[in-house]
Amino acid sequence: MRIRELSAEECREILGRSELGHLACCRHGQPYIVPIHFSFDASQNCLFAASGAGQKIHWMRENPRVCVEIEDIADKDHWTSVLIFGEYREIHDTPEEAALRTRALELFRSRPEWWLPALGKSEQRVLHSMVLYRIRIDRLTGRRAARNRV
Repeated sequence: MRIRELSAEECREILGRSELGHLACCRHGQPYIVPIHFSFDASQNCLFAASGAGQKIHWMRENPRVCVEIEDIADKDHWTSVLIFGEYREIHDTPEEAALRTRALELFRSRPEWWLPALGKSEQRVLHSMVLYRIRIDRLTGRRAARNRV
């Protein structure tokens, strides 16, 4: 099997076509990882996501340093993964953050069922009951594996 490093441009291309990743956060030395749906904004160099105010939000409010992993797995010999190291920041419903909030919602609405899983348990899809946030990308890295088929 051959594993190679991806360039930053290749990583960003993968982010641009991905919607699902795994978010890792940590509190009091205990890691926590959960799947999230996100939208990548190349112009802002960030991921936008939404959630109910549960465990991950509480943990990220305490420790905003996070990691997100995106993967594309064809089989055990052919896969791609991208890691994002960054910082969690909530997007508040204020005049100062209105443009950022609008941009996030525009990106979300470009995909079907954008509110899932953030409001999947809720009977209502009420914007004020969810937390909009972004993950500012400080660093990203990626790898791709391939094995020649015999």
